[in-house]
Order: sequence, then structure tokens, then C-alpha cells
Amino acid sequence: MSWSELADWWMSEIADDPAYEEVITPILLDILQPQSGRTYLDLGCGEGRVMRAVADRSAVVHGVELNRQLARLAIEIAPTVLGELPNLGFLGDDSYDGAYCVLVLEHIVDHRGLFREAARVVKMGGRFALVMNHPVWTSPGSTPIEDFDGEILWRPGSYFSTGATDAPAGKDRIVFHHRTFSAVLNAAANAGWCLDKVIETPHHDRFDQSGIPRLLACRWRRTVER
Repeated sequence: MSWSELADWWMSEIADDPAYEEVITPILLDILQPQSGRTYLDLGCGEGRVMRAVADRSAVVHGVELNRQLARLAIEIAPTVLGELPNLGFLGDDSYDGAYCVLVLEHIVDHRGLFREAARVVKMGGRFALVMNHPVWTSPGSTPIEDFDGEILWRPGSYFSTGATDAPAGKDRIVFHHRTFSAVLNAAANAGWCLDKVIETPHHDRFDQSGIPRLLACRWRRTVER
């Protein structure tokens, strides 16, 4: 199922889920540190809830969203373009002070292209922030398991593969593309991004998973001229 057809599932998924307000958005604000008056691009903005948080810091924010229904909601918060990542050809070079991407990279086939396009539209010295499901979580076959003593362990699955997995999305399915942490870092470096901060968080769900990484957040600065 294409993300462009999953708006109803997404809105029902987040309706009663406090994760965005309590975990995801705070991590993005921590890693991005949006500054008043600066311009930022939200890559895969969904219905716009993260854009609202960035705008609340007196920053200027624009969005790009694949799903037409979600884009209609996002545009009520900030200017939003309907587009499919990683293509940002409708934007000029050096257009923004920063860009960010929240829980989107793992749904994009061409992750290298996203880093390259972000580097093109962000000004020299600007920031790119990424929040994603930790790669140890997305590898094919990975899953939490409970041993006979009730301890939660982690089966890493095929971590060094470059495969993808289908996950339930209501009555449909959604694809998660798996990349190792090194593949993400190398793609960013090759696009001219210099890493300056990383955050890893644990996850608490049906059972205690405090020893298992759940989210990965990174911040880069553009340091290489095209």
C-alpha cells in the first residue's frame, strides 16, 4: 500500500497516541534547536503537527507531503507542497536555514537522494535533523522476545541486510526500508553533511523494553560546497 493512500490510518493511529507530544516532537526540537526567524523545511510533514511545534519557536516552516489528504490539513498550519520525496526540484538552491525529517526516511526507497536534495536546498552551515526508527528495530526478522524468566531480550534479525519489511497499517500494510546505522551516516557524509549530535532513546511498550533502542535522532551541518 502506498503512503499516499494511508491518511485515514495515520490520523486514527495518532489520534489517541501520546508518543508525538511526549517523545517524538521533543526529540526533534532537541536535535534541531529551531531558531527564531530562521526558515526550515519539513520533509514528509504529514498533517503538520511537528511543523506547528517548530513554528511555535517563532521559526518559519514549510512542508512537503506525499499524501493529498494530509497535505490539506498541514497547509492550515504552514505552507505545504504536494510532492514525493526525495524530489525537491521545485525548490531553489540554498533556500532554507535548515531541514528535518521525522519518521519518514525508513519509508523512502532512495535515502541517498534525500540527503543530497536536503544538502542542495539548505544553506551552507545550515542544519539537517533526522528522527527515525532505530535501525536495530527495522531489520528484517527483528523482534522483542520474552525468556522464561520474563526478561525482554532483542532478536536483531538480519541487521546487515538491506531488505524491507511490511508492517500492519490498519487493514493495509506499509513498507519499512531497513538500513544500518553506518549506511545512514555514510549517505549523509557523502552528501556533504557533517554530524554533530546523536540521540538514541529506549522504548516502553507492552512490556519493559528500556534496554532496547527505539528511536535514533541525528543532527548534521552542511559543510561542503556543491
